[in-house]
Amino acid sequence: MKYKILFFDADETLFDFKKSESIALEHAVSDFDIPYDPEHHLQIYDTINTAIWKEFEEGKITQNTLKVERFRRLSSKLGIDFDPHRFAERYMEHLADASFLLDDSTALLDQLRDHYKLVIVTNGLAYVQNRRIGKSSIAEYFSHIVISEEVGVAKPNPEIFEHTLKLIGQVDKSEVLMIGDSLTSDIQGGINFGIDTCWFNPKKLSSTSSVKPTYEINDLLSLLDILC
Repeated sequence: MKYKILFFDADETLFDFKKSESIALEHAVSDFDIPYDPEHHLQIYDTINTAIWKEFEEGKITQNTLKVERFRRLSSKLGIDFDPHRFAERYMEHLADASFLLDDSTALLDQLRDHYKLVIVTNGLAYVQNRRIGKSSIAEYFSHIVISEEVGVAKPNPEIFEHTLKLIGQVDKSEVLMIGDSLTSDIQGGINFGIDTCWFNPKKLSSTSSVKPTYEINDLLSLLDILC
């Protein structure tokens, strides 16, 4: 067995973050008595949120600033005046309570738990991720849940992987595989740290990126074929 330790990304790898995000935004907008248009509001927020998390990955913005800045930009884009700090608080409360697994997450982990050390390494906000992951049925499968806000560095910075290996007392990188849906954070981060990577690409997207994963899968259970 080549690998002994599996690092999993959380959102859009094991958890249906898009569903959680949609529900949280709808509830937060409603809390401010703003008529909610799912196509209009969610599309604008998704564009803003994707851009600002990219800025965070590139070190252009801190995670603490990100929490509120995305809603300041949302307020400006919508032309609606609301307190971005209060909006951020309400959104994160709703998001923390919205925990949904992707299909096959449980089935996959059921087959892996007795043979591998499983660890989550996620770029996320501690309050949100601890609650969302902690309340899920798969939380018990993981020996550690490493969250970027708690560590102070985020994928693709290799330091978050170094921190994780120290936590679990592992020194041999050749025995570690990183599995995630993001080429720019999960896969690039694994490459930066010198471990093998597996790109979870359920939409079968074509990539022109220079980031080259060790493996690519289109459904979670296909990971078993790689690990056999």
